[in-house]
Amino acid sequence: MDRKFNSIIKVGVPKILSFFSGAMGLDIGLHRAGFQTLLACEIDKPSRETILFNKPDIGLIGDIRSYSAQQVLHYAGLNMGDTVELMAGGPPCQAFSTAGKRKGFDDERGNVFLKYLSLIEEIRPMYIIIENVRGILSTKFSILEEDSMSKNLSPLFRQQPGSALFYIKKRLELAGYKISFNLYNSANFGTPQIRERVIISGALNGDRLPFLCPSHHKDGDFGLKNWTTFKDVVSNMDGSCDYINFPEKRLKFYKFLKPGQNWRHLSNEQQKEALGNVYYLSGGKTGFFRRLAWDKPAPTIVTHPAMPATDLCHPTEDRPLSIQECKRVQEFPDDWVIKGSILDQYRQIGNAVPISLGKAAGKLIMSGLTGKVTQPLKGFSYSRYKNTSDESWQVNGI
Repeated sequence: MDRKFNSIIKVGVPKILSFFSGAMGLDIGLHRAGFQTLLACEIDKPSRETILFNKPDIGLIGDIRSYSAQQVLHYAGLNMGDTVELMAGGPPCQAFSTAGKRKGFDDERGNVFLKYLSLIEEIRPMYIIIENVRGILSTKFSILEEDSMSKNLSPLFRQQPGSALFYIKKRLELAGYKISFNLYNSANFGTPQIRERVIISGALNGDRLPFLCPSHHKDGDFGLKNWTTFKDVVSNMDGSCDYINFPEKRLKFYKFLKPGQNWRHLSNEQQKEALGNVYYLSGGKTGFFRRLAWDKPAPTIVTHPAMPATDLCHPTEDRPLSIQECKRVQEFPDDWVIKGSILDQYRQIGNAVPISLGKAAGKLIMSGLTGKVTQPLKGFSYSRYKNTSDESWQVNGI
């Protein structure tokens, strides 16, 4: 059931319309940067229950494709023409993920991205934020329903890696937005986790926004704090925790592994038995039989902590990370309730934007609103990859 915003719009507080809201990790970060969320848009039932429980006063709508711009604003307690400072959201990443087939817009999950762009064009917020996976930098362009702009893209161009992002950027620029983007490691913003995500920011009829300002560095360089470790955020946890178990046939191998180790630290015979046919395959196997280290950020929190290729085992206990530990790593407040079954909870947490990364994005937008923009650190490496920003990225063949 949809719900209209039923609280007070705070005077002087920038307003957010949130899309693909999930468990609201991005929204919590933006709130900490000084914003007020008026509306959430989410189709997933357990995620909607999470939103309803934790934020009973905000507007809530479902499938983004079912609403006009006027209806969206109605549920936010606004009218067409009212000022909206920010539209923010992370459209479903599976259509662009390097772990999937990357169909892009030729996928129902990618197709809702196009609806999000249409709403931006109609509502015309002052600023926009789009969060997505690294794969969006190299996804090829394919679309279910052609529009006037896509018809001008040649078949050869559509086959170039990155042509989907080119389309997104060009379409937003034609709508009047100055676009910047980069691939960011959330650990550089205080998150106790190595998680790399693309943040696209757009300013309507204004100057291009700079990159996000990091607060942490792996070695504490640039006068910044050292990365936050897994131990930093879970050492004071007490009480019971909720988790699923590893299958018994895999569990026995964890008994041989110390904190920070993985399958490579098993004996050669154990490796062959543990990995089976995977042992003989080329490619990365880092996530197999992986115990977390106490003194480093966690690996990327995924939607299921006990899948063979993306194991997230506790440093010293023979079990996957618990719901409560995953929440700490993604920086959710302890009192933020995640609804649904235990698998629903893992999925919502794993799909969320780390809260410190969301806050950094919010501070960037706030700096644009106040005219106090801070320029990025020169020479700072935002991720382990090269040519991932709008300043250096390009589509092959352009």
